[in-house]
Formats: sequence, structure tokens, C-alpha cells
Amino acid sequence: DESWSKLSKEERRRRRRSTQKYRNAHAARERIRVEAFNSAFIQLRSLLPTFPPDKKMSKIEILRLAIRYMSYLDFVIATQ
Repeated sequence: DESWSKLSKEERRRRRRSTQKYRNAHAARERIRVEAFNSAFIQLRSLLPTFPPDKKMSKIEILRLAIRYMSYLDFVIATQ
């Protein structure tokens, strides 16, 4: 980029530091988001009946089971 080459060494260094700070802050926010996302899946998983109870499940399996379980509960309520 032409404009980058016209900057002083100090200005380029300052911009790189700023970019690195932004990246670090973004990475920290992303870690928090992923932790919250994973925590929500763990919580959802704990509410679903499975056999064996400690069966490992992928996120898509958890979502599909949750959908089926909600449909089942809806059916049970509707037939009472």
C-alpha cells in the first residue's frame, strides 16, 4: 500500500501496536463468546434424556435430540 510506505517508522510501529491490541481484544471477546456458547450447549445437554446419561454428543446431535424431545413433549401434552 503506497500510503503505508509514506508513513514514518514511528507511525508504522504505532499502527502495528494498535492493530495488535485490536487483535488481542478481539481474540479475548471471541474466547468469551465461545465459552458462553459451549456453556449453553452443556446446559441444554443436561436437560435431555439419553442412555447412557454421560454419552458424548456433538453439538448437532444435541440440537437434533432437543428438537425431537420438544416434539415428544408437545405430543404428550396434546394427548392428555
